[in-house]
Amino acid sequence: MMDDPQISKSMREELTKQQYRFVGEHSAVKVCGWTKNSILGKGECYKFAFYGIRSHQCLQSTSSMYCASRCIFCWRGSKAPVSTNWYGPIDEPSFLVDGMIEAHKELVIGFKGNKKSIPKKVEEMLDVRHVALSLTGEPIVYPKINELLDEFHKKKISTFLVTNAQYPEEIKSIKNVTQLYLSIDAPNKKIFKEIDRPLFPDYYDRVLKSLDVLSTKKYRTCIRLTIIKDKNDSNYEEYSELINRGNPDFVEIKAYMNVGGSRENLEYCDMPIMTEIESFSNNLINFLSNYEIVSKHAPSRVILLKKKGVKQFINFRAFFETLNCGEDLLTEKYSSDLMQDNCLK
Repeated sequence: MMDDPQISKSMREELTKQQYRFVGEHSAVKVCGWTKNSILGKGECYKFAFYGIRSHQCLQSTSSMYCASRCIFCWRGSKAPVSTNWYGPIDEPSFLVDGMIEAHKELVIGFKGNKKSIPKKVEEMLDVRHVALSLTGEPIVYPKINELLDEFHKKKISTFLVTNAQYPEEIKSIKNVTQLYLSIDAPNKKIFKEIDRPLFPDYYDRVLKSLDVLSTKKYRTCIRLTIIKDKNDSNYEEYSELINRGNPDFVEIKAYMNVGGSRENLEYCDMPIMTEIESFSNNLINFLSNYEIVSKHAPSRVILLKKKGVKQFINFRAFFETLNCGEDLLTEKYSSDLMQDNCLK
């Protein structure tokens, strides 16, 4: 292993026991619980209900393990090392994509021998059609993130990229992605510091700059709010000002879940129930005249807001055709009112 790795030997050993699989010097994959549920016929992720992402063909990964925040609600806890700047070696994008896919296949192959698995989904599960770059850490700081996204797109794998709004320049640099997420975890500077515990001293200026950059993107964008009971579940007008500033196509309002490392900071009672997420959403929408509530997923305790006039589902065929033609990736070019099939060859 090269000098100054992002992932120490002891961390690799600990996380491998937790079913993480490392790819190269700074990347990892782990099978999402919803991928397992889908294969076993126990339900689909909210991304299927909201956008048409097939859970049993979804790869959960990250291109960087370190993070510049220590969010109190993060279920991954101390798994990601703390840093504000990239350090260590840089693996090549093609190596990472191939390695992530192979590691994912190794993790799900056991479902072939599970009698409870759905045969059709077992047949399809090794054909990855979507990647969520959101496993842990801050994937957007990988210096070759655009090349990584391109490599996935060449294989007709759609991409969701999640960032914590601390790297506006890196957000600005993202050329093509199926959907770009910005996590906005508080309505104002004071609460943001309490919830996200950021490392950057100018953390809130970075949030505002990230929102400004998000507003310029022409492809599909989304702001995600993670709601913790009695901590960041009010201040609707301030939330609306941030959302309007970022001007996303979608807003996901999701309950904090009391699992994993977050239990070191929060209690079970801090987790909102679905009716409380519905109440929060109804109060917030009163301050968002350009948005409407369009869907919900009770098992995940999440509600989807959509900008009026934007079509909800992803047209995967149109997405890849637009990329292949070298045309600008515009939301309206690859969105649909009806759920589309993302099992493209």
